[in-house]
Amino acid sequence: MPQIRHSLHLAAYALLALAPAAIAQDMPPKQVGVVEMTRQAVPRLVTLPGRAVSGAEAAIRPRVGGIVTDILYQPGTALKQGDPMFRIDATTYEANLSAAEAQVASASAAVTQAESAHRRAQQLMGSGSTQAQVEAALATLDQARASLQSAEASRRLAQAELDWTTVSSPIDGMASVANVSVGDLVTAGQADALATVTRLDPIEVDMYEPSARMLAVIDEATEGRLQMNDKLQATLTLETGQTYEVTGELVAPGFSVSTSTGAVDTRFRFDNPRNLLLPGMFVRGQVDMGTMQAFLVSQSATSRDRIGTLTAWVIRDGKAVQRELTDAGTWQHHWIVTDGLEEGDLLAVDGLSGLTEGAEVVTVPVTFDEDGVVRDQPPAESAPEAAPDAAGETAPADSPATE
Repeated sequence: MPQIRHSLHLAAYALLALAPAAIAQDMPPKQVGVVEMTRQAVPRLVTLPGRAVSGAEAAIRPRVGGIVTDILYQPGTALKQGDPMFRIDATTYEANLSAAEAQVASASAAVTQAESAHRRAQQLMGSGSTQAQVEAALATLDQARASLQSAEASRRLAQAELDWTTVSSPIDGMASVANVSVGDLVTAGQADALATVTRLDPIEVDMYEPSARMLAVIDEATEGRLQMNDKLQATLTLETGQTYEVTGELVAPGFSVSTSTGAVDTRFRFDNPRNLLLPGMFVRGQVDMGTMQAFLVSQSATSRDRIGTLTAWVIRDGKAVQRELTDAGTWQHHWIVTDGLEEGDLLAVDGLSGLTEGAEVVTVPVTFDEDGVVRDQPPAESAPEAAPDAAGETAPADSPATE
């Protein structure tokens, strides 16, 4: 009896071992949605971190000293170049200008007198004046003219200092809150600014590109795989995920690599009419470098392992084959694949669960809609059937109509 039970157990184990193979033989091949790969011109976009910076920011400081008598602007308002912001007590500077104007008048009178003396000396030359007297009169005239120039320079300086008692904005921009109050004493060239004016429109964005990526782009352009644009343009994604509606242009490329980050700082300029971008704001930029010939592979059809290797399934001779892919960024939910695929390859994009190397599959052509969702490929349009005529005979579909 024990031997019989042992034989029955062995038979049962044998049946259980053979069951999966029998079931696998009876199961039909797995259906997989595929897309035929075609090399095409793809925009080469580089995504970079960035930070907004003001194109111009002026710290307003007085050029003359005195008591602040008026604050002439409203904080947070837009100012134009030359708009007055502060007024400093001008009493001393008005007096200095009056004194300078008096010096100019005195020096001008001295020049007139010296000119008359020089003319008389020349007229009396040989009859009442000597050559030495003529030369002395000429020297006096030159000194008078020099004194006049000095007096005029003093007057211009006095006028400038009087004008500087009204402190104006040197640039267009937004004004900050004043750091002084009426009655405060300020000095010329002091360290503390009276206020700050920041230009927000246009605004500039510094984007930081790793030097290794920059070298890769240069290699692509040198080898002819990348057709560079004549002008580099960029778009922005804000911290909220919103796409900024204005396209920026390159202002200045970077010429040095940061020793701390290994990145090159490149600056772009953007119009900012609504002041949506503020200095210091972090953004994500996409720079349009040009176009390159590559394959577009849906991100949903690929996977990455722990070391970052990108792979996808390709159907060849009815069997699944896994391929390692080399990408050069993304474009509209697709990887831009430059290596690992060939023209006409059937890429598996649907029914990927449980797919193994060498598994037999049945391919079903599919397409992607505008949202990147897999859809069945529509059947090819068939020729319209011919309609029977009045006599019951069928005329060819392309035959001309008769009256």
